[in-house]
Amino acid sequence: MTTAADATGYRYRTAVPEDTPAIKALDGSFTTGTVFQVTATEEGFTLREVPVEPPLTKVFPEDESDGDTGDGDDGTDSRTFVAQVTSGELAGFVAVSYSGWNRRLVIEDIEVAPEHRGKGVGRALMGLATEFARERGAGHVWLEVTNVNAPAIHAYRRMGFVFCGLDTTLYDGTPSRGEQALYMSMPCP
Repeated sequence: MTTAADATGYRYRTAVPEDTPAIKALDGSFTTGTVFQVTATEEGFTLREVPVEPPLTKVFPEDESDGDTGDGDDGTDSRTFVAQVTSGELAGFVAVSYSGWNRRLVIEDIEVAPEHRGKGVGRALMGLATEFARERGAGHVWLEVTNVNAPAIHAYRRMGFVFCGLDTTLYDGTPSRGEQALYMSMPCP
């Protein structure tokens, strides 16, 4: 899949093997003045957005990326899509995989470089992911996000995702220990 540049000057396309170094080098870090405090109960969990002072800056270690950022077309049920600026620089990517048994498209990883955030790049990449989901017959799109990534959580909610689960131990034994994994999903549009 190759698409022409949109009105903002970004070109969206399926990743190729030559994109791998740029994908791996993309800065997925973020800074936030709020995080979502998770309280697990016997009946479920509650979330409350709370301020953090000083603001929290999160840099993801390389080994925490679980998305396949290889050739972008490693099978019929997975893809990596990229956003590229006219200079050739990558502005972002989304890596997805489809699981037929439960008709779920999983957003394995999505990153937008800081200087390209707030310009619709993430929404356009998610649009390519949902288009791929529709082609596969997915019933829903699913993702995992850390509770400290309030900017991403707000973006996902604006895109139609809702909270559907919690894992308080997913990050134990990793540099992200102490954070909680929030799961979000939305029906495949």
